[in-house]
Amino acid sequence: MEAVGYSLVEDAGSETDLVRRLQGGEMALFEELYRRHAARVYAICLRMSGDVSRARDLTQETFLRVWERIGSFRGESMFSTWLHRLTVNVVLGDHRAETRRPLFVAPEDSTPAAEPASPFPRKPGLRRDLERAIAALPAEARNIFVLHDIEGYRHEEIAEMTGKSAGTSKSQLHRARRLLREALR
Repeated sequence: MEAVGYSLVEDAGSETDLVRRLQGGEMALFEELYRRHAARVYAICLRMSGDVSRARDLTQETFLRVWERIGSFRGESMFSTWLHRLTVNVVLGDHRAETRRPLFVAPEDSTPAAEPASPFPRKPGLRRDLERAIAALPAEARNIFVLHDIEGYRHEEIAEMTGKSAGTSKSQLHRARRLLREALR
């Protein structure tokens, strides 16, 4: 669908215009929306899940939800804020579902799958150690740490998202920070 000198992607313009056009049915622009936001969504999923493979799946799930719900975006906030909240909800929903799933034990003769390569370059030093320490946190503490210290949510907002009290959020954050200090010593 390209006329001379005209491209849907080039003409997508601002974020607001891109979303408005998607809501108007120009779904060919969805790839542009994905390109603009996939790395940020993946980073949130990775930090909250602590697992590369799960983060990839959660990123896909998030964009499936965006595809289904783009029409429900009312523009009362920035699209990136809406997408961020949707991403967090997808990860938290997956975490809740995971705690309800029965655990399956792999047969003894099965060989573990190789760890897929991260799309982010490995950097030596403290950053790598910190990312590993965050990934090793218990899920509840990791989620609170990421939401509060990395993503900047207040405890009241975290409580609303997770269905837990603000006090629980504060205690999980304290626990996460303590465990991180121990792991980084």
